[in-house]
Amino acid sequence: MRVGILGGGQLARMLALAGHPLGLHVTVLDPGEAPCAAAVAGHIQADYEDMAALERLAAASDVVTYEFEQVPEAAVAALADRVAVHPRSEALGTGRDRLHEKSLFRELGIPTAGFAAVDSEADLESAVAEVGLPAVLKTRTMGYDGKGQEVLEGEGNVPGAWERLGRVPLILEAMVAFDREVSLVGVRGSDGDCRFYPVAENVHRDGILRESFPRPGDPAQVAAEANARTLLERLDYVGVIALEMFQAGDRLLANEMAPRVHNSGHWTIEGAETSQFANHMRGVCGLPLGTTEAVGGSAMINLIGELPPTNAVLAAPGAHLHLYDKGPRRGRKLGHITVRADDAERLRERIQGLSAALG
Repeated sequence: MRVGILGGGQLARMLALAGHPLGLHVTVLDPGEAPCAAAVAGHIQADYEDMAALERLAAASDVVTYEFEQVPEAAVAALADRVAVHPRSEALGTGRDRLHEKSLFRELGIPTAGFAAVDSEADLESAVAEVGLPAVLKTRTMGYDGKGQEVLEGEGNVPGAWERLGRVPLILEAMVAFDREVSLVGVRGSDGDCRFYPVAENVHRDGILRESFPRPGDPAQVAAEANARTLLERLDYVGVIALEMFQAGDRLLANEMAPRVHNSGHWTIEGAETSQFANHMRGVCGLPLGTTEAVGGSAMINLIGELPPTNAVLAAPGAHLHLYDKGPRRGRKLGHITVRADDAERLRERIQGLSAALG
Protein backbone atom coordinates (compact mmCIF):
# COMPACT_ATOMS: atom_id res chain seq x y z
CA MET A 1 0.00 0.00 0.00
CA ARG A 2 1.17 3.55 -0.74
CA VAL A 3 1.00 6.33 1.86
CA GLY A 4 1.50 10.02 1.13
CA ILE A 5 2.51 12.39 3.93
CA LEU A 6 2.22 16.17 3.91
CA GLY A 7 5.40 17.31 5.61
CA GLY A 8 8.83 15.74 5.66
CA GLY A 9 10.14 16.35 9.18
CA GLN A 10 11.03 13.92 11.95
CA LEU A 11 7.44 12.78 12.48
CA ALA A 12 7.13 11.83 8.81
CA ARG A 13 10.52 10.12 9.08
CA MET A 14 9.38 7.97 12.00
CA LEU A 15 6.05 7.23 10.29
CA ALA A 16 7.92 6.02 7.21
CA LEU A 17 10.24 3.87 9.31
CA ALA A 18 7.22 2.33 11.06
CA GLY A 19 5.59 1.66 7.71
CA HIS A 20 8.54 -0.22 6.17
CA PRO A 21 8.03 -3.49 8.11
CA LEU A 22 4.36 -3.40 7.09
CA GLY A 23 5.31 -3.20 3.40
CA LEU A 24 4.05 0.38 3.11
CA HIS A 25 5.64 2.68 0.52
CA VAL A 26 5.82 6.30 1.64
CA THR A 27 6.13 9.56 -0.31
CA VAL A 28 6.40 12.93 1.41
CA LEU A 29 5.57 16.36 0.02
CA ASP A 30 7.78 19.02 1.56
CA PRO A 31 9.21 22.32 0.25
CA GLY A 32 12.65 21.64 1.72
CA GLU A 33 15.52 20.50 -0.46
CA ALA A 34 16.48 17.66 1.88
CA PRO A 35 13.94 17.17 4.69
CA CYS A 36 14.96 14.48 7.15
CA ALA A 37 12.17 12.11 6.02
CA ALA A 38 13.60 12.08 2.49
CA ALA A 39 16.30 9.66 3.66
CA VAL A 40 13.69 6.94 4.17
CA ALA A 41 10.88 7.93 1.78
CA GLY A 42 10.23 9.30 -1.67
CA HIS A 43 10.27 13.10 -1.76
CA ILE A 44 8.29 15.57 -3.85
CA GLN A 45 9.90 18.96 -3.34
CA ALA A 46 7.23 21.62 -3.71
CA ASP A 47 5.11 24.12 -1.83
CA TYR A 48 2.04 22.69 -0.12
CA GLU A 49 -0.23 24.72 -2.39
CA ASP A 50 1.45 23.60 -5.60
CA MET A 51 -1.48 21.91 -7.34
CA ALA A 52 0.70 20.00 -9.79
CA ALA A 53 2.72 18.58 -6.89
CA LEU A 54 -0.47 17.65 -5.04
CA GLU A 55 -1.60 15.79 -8.15
CA ARG A 56 1.70 13.88 -8.14
CA LEU A 57 1.29 13.01 -4.45
CA ALA A 58 -2.27 11.82 -5.00
CA ALA A 59 -1.19 9.68 -7.96
CA ALA A 60 1.58 8.11 -5.82
CA SER A 61 -0.70 7.38 -2.83
CA ASP A 62 -3.60 5.17 -1.81
CA VAL A 63 -4.10 7.29 1.31
CA VAL A 64 -2.65 10.61 2.49
CA THR A 65 -1.95 11.78 6.03
CA TYR A 66 0.06 14.65 7.53
CA GLU A 67 2.69 15.27 10.17
CA PHE A 68 1.73 18.80 11.23
CA GLU A 69 -1.36 20.97 11.51
CA GLN A 70 -0.39 23.98 9.42
CA VAL A 71 -1.21 22.36 6.09
CA PRO A 72 -3.23 24.76 3.88
CA GLU A 73 -6.89 23.81 3.73
CA ALA A 74 -6.81 24.15 -0.07
CA ALA A 75 -4.16 21.43 -0.24
CA VAL A 76 -6.23 19.01 1.85
CA ALA A 77 -9.35 19.77 -0.21
CA ALA A 78 -7.49 19.17 -3.48
CA LEU A 79 -6.14 15.85 -2.24
CA ALA A 80 -9.48 14.72 -0.79
CA ASP A 81 -11.00 14.98 -4.28
CA ARG A 82 -8.51 12.39 -5.51
CA VAL A 83 -7.57 10.12 -2.61
CA ALA A 84 -8.58 9.26 0.95
CA VAL A 85 -7.14 11.71 3.52
CA HIS A 86 -6.90 10.83 7.24
CA PRO A 87 -7.52 12.39 9.66
CA ARG A 88 -10.40 14.35 8.14
CA SER A 89 -10.10 18.05 7.31
CA GLU A 90 -12.34 19.06 10.25
CA ALA A 91 -9.78 17.66 12.70
CA LEU A 92 -7.00 19.51 10.89
CA GLY A 93 -8.89 22.80 10.92
CA THR A 94 -9.72 22.39 14.61
CA GLY A 95 -6.22 21.40 15.66
CA ARG A 96 -4.51 24.30 13.89
CA ASP A 97 -6.62 27.01 15.57
CA ARG A 98 -6.54 27.38 19.34
CA LEU A 99 -9.89 29.14 19.47
CA HIS A 100 -11.57 26.42 17.40
CA GLU A 101 -10.15 23.64 19.55
CA LYS A 102 -11.05 25.33 22.85
CA SER A 103 -14.56 25.98 21.52
CA LEU A 104 -14.89 22.32 20.53
CA PHE A 105 -13.73 21.24 23.99
CA ARG A 106 -16.39 23.47 25.53
CA GLU A 107 -19.06 22.13 23.14
CA LEU A 108 -18.19 18.54 24.14
CA GLY A 109 -18.12 19.26 27.87
CA ILE A 110 -14.36 18.76 28.14
CA PRO A 111 -13.13 21.13 30.90
CA THR A 112 -10.69 23.92 29.96
CA ALA A 113 -9.28 27.06 31.53
CA GLY A 114 -11.20 30.25 30.80
CA PHE A 115 -10.57 31.77 27.38
CA ALA A 116 -11.73 34.55 25.07
CA ALA A 117 -11.12 35.55 21.45
CA VAL A 118 -8.99 38.63 20.76
CA ASP A 119 -9.24 40.21 17.32
CA SER A 120 -8.38 43.80 18.23
CA GLU A 121 -6.86 45.99 20.94
CA ALA A 122 -10.36 46.65 22.27
CA ASP A 123 -11.07 42.89 22.34
CA LEU A 124 -7.98 42.39 24.49
CA GLU A 125 -9.30 44.78 27.13
CA SER A 126 -12.66 42.98 27.13
CA ALA A 127 -10.96 39.57 27.27
CA VAL A 128 -8.84 40.60 30.26
CA ALA A 129 -11.99 41.72 32.06
CA GLU A 130 -13.63 38.35 31.28
CA VAL A 131 -10.73 35.94 31.81
CA GLY A 132 -8.72 37.83 34.41
CA LEU A 133 -4.98 38.05 35.03
CA PRO A 134 -2.48 36.46 35.00
CA ALA A 135 -3.21 34.99 31.58
CA VAL A 136 -1.46 33.86 28.43
CA LEU A 137 -2.05 35.68 25.14
CA LYS A 138 -1.43 33.37 22.16
CA THR A 139 -1.67 33.50 18.40
CA ARG A 140 -4.54 31.30 17.30
CA THR A 141 -2.41 29.60 14.63
CA MET A 142 1.25 28.83 13.90
CA GLY A 143 2.50 29.02 17.49
CA TYR A 144 4.44 25.99 18.76
CA ASP A 145 7.24 25.18 21.22
CA GLY A 146 6.54 28.38 23.15
CA LYS A 147 6.46 30.65 20.09
CA GLY A 148 3.66 33.12 19.40
CA GLN A 149 2.64 33.76 22.99
CA GLU A 150 3.15 36.20 25.83
CA VAL A 151 2.39 35.92 29.53
CA LEU A 152 0.40 38.85 30.89
CA GLU A 153 1.26 38.90 34.58
CA GLY A 154 -0.65 42.08 35.37
CA GLU A 155 -2.29 45.18 33.93
CA GLY A 156 1.11 46.68 33.12
CA ASN A 157 1.75 43.94 30.52
CA VAL A 158 -1.48 44.53 28.60
CA PRO A 159 -0.71 47.76 26.69
CA GLY A 160 1.02 46.93 23.42
CA ALA A 161 0.57 43.15 23.72
CA TRP A 162 -1.76 43.06 20.68
CA GLU A 163 0.92 44.92 18.71
CA ARG A 164 3.80 42.78 19.98
CA LEU A 165 2.14 39.58 18.78
CA GLY A 166 1.67 40.95 15.29
CA ARG A 167 -1.93 42.24 15.25
CA VAL A 168 -3.19 38.80 14.22
CA PRO A 169 -6.14 36.77 15.61
CA LEU A 170 -5.32 35.83 19.19
CA ILE A 171 -6.79 33.96 22.14
CA LEU A 172 -6.42 34.91 25.80
CA GLU A 173 -6.29 31.92 28.15
CA ALA A 174 -6.43 32.02 31.93
CA MET A 175 -3.23 30.96 33.67
CA VAL A 176 -3.65 27.57 35.31
CA ALA A 177 -2.03 26.76 38.66
CA PHE A 178 -1.47 23.15 37.69
CA ASP A 179 0.16 20.30 39.57
CA ARG A 180 1.51 18.65 36.43
CA GLU A 181 1.22 18.59 32.66
CA VAL A 182 0.00 15.35 31.12
CA SER A 183 -0.93 14.09 27.68
CA LEU A 184 -2.81 11.14 26.31
CA VAL A 185 -2.05 9.61 22.91
CA GLY A 186 -4.92 7.66 21.41
CA VAL A 187 -5.68 6.05 18.07
CA ARG A 188 -8.90 5.26 16.23
CA GLY A 189 -9.19 2.83 13.35
CA SER A 190 -11.38 3.17 10.30
CA ASP A 191 -13.76 0.66 11.94
CA GLY A 192 -14.17 2.87 15.02
CA ASP A 193 -11.87 0.83 17.26
CA CYS A 194 -10.29 3.20 19.84
CA ARG A 195 -7.15 2.43 21.84
CA PHE A 196 -5.15 4.54 24.26
CA TYR A 197 -1.57 4.61 25.50
CA PRO A 198 -0.82 5.24 29.18
CA VAL A 199 -1.02 8.87 30.29
CA ALA A 200 2.37 10.58 30.00
CA GLU A 201 3.62 13.10 32.53
CA ASN A 202 5.51 15.86 30.70
CA VAL A 203 8.21 18.35 31.62
CA HIS A 204 8.49 21.60 29.62
CA ARG A 205 11.12 24.32 29.76
CA ASP A 206 10.95 27.53 27.72
CA GLY A 207 7.75 26.23 26.17
CA ILE A 208 9.49 23.15 24.72
CA LEU A 209 8.81 19.56 25.76
CA ARG A 210 11.95 18.18 27.39
CA GLU A 211 10.93 14.86 28.98
CA SER A 212 7.95 12.50 28.98
CA PHE A 213 7.27 9.75 31.49
CA PRO A 214 4.47 7.25 30.72
CA ARG A 215 2.48 6.35 33.83
CA PRO A 216 0.66 3.03 33.39
CA GLY A 217 -2.20 2.77 35.86
CA ASP A 218 -2.25 6.52 36.55
CA PRO A 219 -5.43 7.73 38.31
CA ALA A 220 -5.94 10.30 35.53
CA GLN A 221 -6.18 7.60 32.84
CA VAL A 222 -9.96 7.08 32.99
CA ALA A 223 -10.89 10.75 32.70
CA ALA A 224 -8.23 11.38 30.04
CA GLU A 225 -9.50 8.47 27.95
CA ALA A 226 -13.09 9.68 28.26
CA ASN A 227 -12.09 13.12 26.95
CA ALA A 228 -10.05 11.72 24.08
CA ARG A 229 -12.72 9.20 23.08
CA THR A 230 -15.30 11.99 22.93
CA LEU A 231 -13.02 13.92 20.56
CA LEU A 232 -12.25 10.91 18.37
CA GLU A 233 -15.90 10.03 17.93
CA ARG A 234 -17.11 13.61 17.42
CA LEU A 235 -14.53 14.16 14.66
CA ASP A 236 -15.05 10.70 13.10
CA TYR A 237 -11.30 10.53 13.46
CA VAL A 238 -8.94 7.98 11.90
CA GLY A 239 -5.32 7.82 13.08
CA VAL A 240 -3.39 8.99 16.13
CA ILE A 241 -4.42 12.02 18.19
CA ALA A 242 -2.80 13.60 21.25
CA LEU A 243 -4.63 15.54 23.95
CA GLU A 244 -2.50 17.75 26.19
CA MET A 245 -3.94 18.59 29.60
CA PHE A 246 -3.19 20.37 32.86
CA GLN A 247 -3.94 18.51 36.07
CA ALA A 248 -5.04 20.75 38.94
CA GLY A 249 -5.99 18.69 41.97
CA ASP A 250 -8.33 15.99 40.69
CA ARG A 251 -9.38 18.03 37.63
CA LEU A 252 -8.05 17.64 34.09
CA LEU A 253 -8.19 20.79 31.95
CA ALA A 254 -7.69 20.30 28.23
CA ASN A 255 -5.03 22.60 26.79
CA GLU A 256 -4.42 21.52 23.19
CA MET A 257 -5.10 18.69 20.77
CA ALA A 258 -2.70 17.55 18.08
CA PRO A 259 -4.32 15.74 15.11
CA ARG A 260 -1.20 13.66 14.45
CA VAL A 261 1.50 11.63 16.13
CA HIS A 262 2.99 13.58 19.03
CA ASN A 263 6.33 14.22 20.69
CA SER A 264 5.07 12.98 24.06
CA GLY A 265 4.39 9.60 22.45
CA HIS A 266 7.90 8.98 21.13
CA TRP A 267 8.58 6.65 24.05
CA THR A 268 6.20 4.14 22.45
CA ILE A 269 8.82 3.10 19.87
CA GLU A 270 10.62 1.01 22.47
CA GLY A 271 8.23 1.33 25.40
CA ALA A 272 4.96 -0.04 24.00
CA GLU A 273 3.88 -3.20 22.23
CA THR A 274 2.93 -1.11 19.17
CA SER A 275 4.38 2.37 18.65
CA GLN A 276 2.19 5.40 17.98
CA PHE A 277 3.77 5.58 14.51
CA ALA A 278 2.92 1.99 13.61
CA ASN A 279 -0.62 2.43 14.92
CA HIS A 280 -1.13 5.63 12.95
CA MET A 281 -0.05 3.88 9.76
CA ARG A 282 -2.28 0.92 10.60
CA GLY A 283 -5.22 3.20 11.27
CA VAL A 284 -5.03 5.33 8.12
CA CYS A 285 -4.44 2.22 5.98
CA GLY A 286 -7.46 0.39 7.37
CA LEU A 287 -5.36 -2.26 9.11
CA PRO A 288 -6.14 -3.71 12.57
CA LEU A 289 -4.73 -1.62 15.42
CA GLY A 290 -2.01 -3.03 17.64
CA THR A 291 -2.05 -3.18 21.42
CA THR A 292 -1.04 0.03 23.19
CA GLU A 293 0.18 -1.58 26.40
CA ALA A 294 3.47 -0.41 27.88
CA VAL A 295 6.41 -2.79 28.05
CA GLY A 296 8.08 -2.32 31.44
CA GLY A 297 9.10 1.23 32.32
CA SER A 298 10.34 3.93 29.95
CA ALA A 299 11.05 7.63 29.61
CA MET A 300 11.68 9.95 26.68
CA ILE A 301 14.29 12.72 26.70
CA ASN A 302 14.31 15.28 23.89
CA LEU A 303 17.62 16.44 22.45
CA ILE A 304 17.27 20.19 21.94
CA GLY A 305 19.71 22.50 20.15
CA GLU A 306 22.79 20.28 20.35
CA LEU A 307 23.56 16.58 20.40
CA PRO A 308 25.29 14.60 23.13
CA PRO A 309 28.21 12.28 22.34
CA THR A 310 26.77 9.27 20.55
CA ASN A 311 29.12 6.83 22.28
CA ALA A 312 28.06 8.03 25.73
CA VAL A 313 24.38 7.48 24.95
CA LEU A 314 24.85 4.09 23.35
CA ALA A 315 27.01 2.90 26.25
CA ALA A 316 24.28 3.71 28.77
CA PRO A 317 22.17 0.67 29.79
CA GLY A 318 18.65 0.78 28.40
CA ALA A 319 19.23 3.88 26.26
CA HIS A 320 17.91 4.02 22.68
CA LEU A 321 19.10 6.92 20.50
CA HIS A 322 16.99 8.43 17.71
CA LEU A 323 18.63 11.14 15.58
CA TYR A 324 16.61 13.12 13.05
CA ASP A 325 19.48 14.09 10.71
CA LYS A 326 18.92 17.79 11.37
CA GLY A 327 21.54 20.49 11.84
CA PRO A 328 22.04 22.01 15.31
CA ARG A 329 20.12 25.19 16.07
CA ARG A 330 19.00 26.74 19.31
CA GLY A 331 15.60 25.42 20.37
CA ARG A 332 15.49 22.83 17.57
CA LYS A 333 14.52 19.21 18.25
CA LEU A 334 17.40 17.16 16.90
CA GLY A 335 16.52 13.75 18.28
CA HIS A 336 15.42 11.92 21.38
CA ILE A 337 16.53 9.19 23.75
CA THR A 338 14.22 6.51 25.09
CA VAL A 339 15.37 4.91 28.33
CA ARG A 340 13.92 1.45 29.02
CA ALA A 341 13.92 -0.80 32.06
CA ASP A 342 11.89 -3.66 33.48
CA ASP A 343 10.62 -1.71 36.49
CA ALA A 344 10.35 1.83 37.87
CA GLU A 345 13.29 1.54 40.28
CA ARG A 346 15.68 0.31 37.60
CA LEU A 347 14.39 3.01 35.24
CA ARG A 348 15.23 5.75 37.75
CA GLU A 349 18.73 4.32 38.14
CA ARG A 350 19.26 4.23 34.38
CA ILE A 351 18.04 7.80 33.89
CA GLN A 352 20.36 9.00 36.65
CA GLY A 353 23.27 7.09 35.11
CA LEU A 354 22.57 8.54 31.67
CA SER A 355 22.33 12.07 33.08
CA ALA A 356 25.65 11.64 34.84
CA ALA A 357 27.29 10.26 31.69
CA LEU A 358 26.07 13.23 29.64
CA GLY A 359 26.99 15.79 32.24
